[in-house]
Amino acid sequence: MKLNLKMLAGASAGCLLIAGLAVNAVGLGQRAIAQQQPKVDRDLRAQAPINRIRIVFANRRDATDLQSKANQVAQILSKEMGMPVEATIGDETAAVEALRADKADVAFVGGRGALKAEKLAQARMYLAEVRSDYSGGNTYDSVFVVRQDSPLRPKGSAKQTLEQLRGKKMAFASRTSGSGFIFPIGELVGQGLVSGPDRLDSFFGNVFYGDGYTSALQAVLRGQSEVAAVSEYALLPPWITAEEGKRLRVLQKVPGVPAHGIVIDDRVPAPMRERLVNAFMKMNEPANNQLFRSLYNSQRLVKVDHARHLGTMRVSLQRAKLEP
Repeated sequence: MKLNLKMLAGASAGCLLIAGLAVNAVGLGQRAIAQQQPKVDRDLRAQAPINRIRIVFANRRDATDLQSKANQVAQILSKEMGMPVEATIGDETAAVEALRADKADVAFVGGRGALKAEKLAQARMYLAEVRSDYSGGNTYDSVFVVRQDSPLRPKGSAKQTLEQLRGKKMAFASRTSGSGFIFPIGELVGQGLVSGPDRLDSFFGNVFYGDGYTSALQAVLRGQSEVAAVSEYALLPPWITAEEGKRLRVLQKVPGVPAHGIVIDDRVPAPMRERLVNAFMKMNEPANNQLFRSLYNSQRLVKVDHARHLGTMRVSLQRAKLEP
């Protein structure tokens, strides 16, 4: 009888083990299916015909009456595309999320936003803006700015110039700004002066993070910081007054910040993407250009290679140990 009980106990344990393995296998299978589901859903949606184009225009501090102007741009694009074009306004995070969730087909975003859109939605940048206040046309400079009366002066090399910032009070535009944080940190890391954004306190005497270019520059103008990192165009109105601009000067430039531009989701078929690019290029024509200029202060759009245009941003993010 004892033997029979042992045999039954062994059989029961074996059944439990087999059942456990089966449940575990099912669980693993369900997780694998769940992981694959977003891609499967996206592939299925990619096969659905596109009968309208949805564009998200990202907010920018120097843009006014953006929705009304975006609607007018959408009307021009709709005429060129021969289908409805809808325009909405949101911040860059919302724009990228809309692309990822297939709630938008196109977005006007900055360099970091474009790289994130590539990562999350396989979108790519096809057009970039050109502005008169961008020294590189479709790229611009990140600049370290000091007061006119600052003892800090350019030296023989970028490293020698930036070495002077050791122990100084530093103001960054924000923790997310490309020209006001990512590129300056990338330059400091590239020059071997800091190891990453988590080591800034060991180099600077004090670090201040603003809520944009104006706050960083005002910190320098008020004497709360000795140096600020901003975009080159932030030294002009509307960011600061012309009089305030005369009290500041550029200590060091970091060139090559990629201009904002048009990213298109890869769900959009290649022929339609080409038509979209050509439709946007119509904004360069005299009849439409004034409207386009009023949108973001952009002069025109130029075609760009996604990888080449955003290469400097990718390197700066890697140096700064930041994700797109």
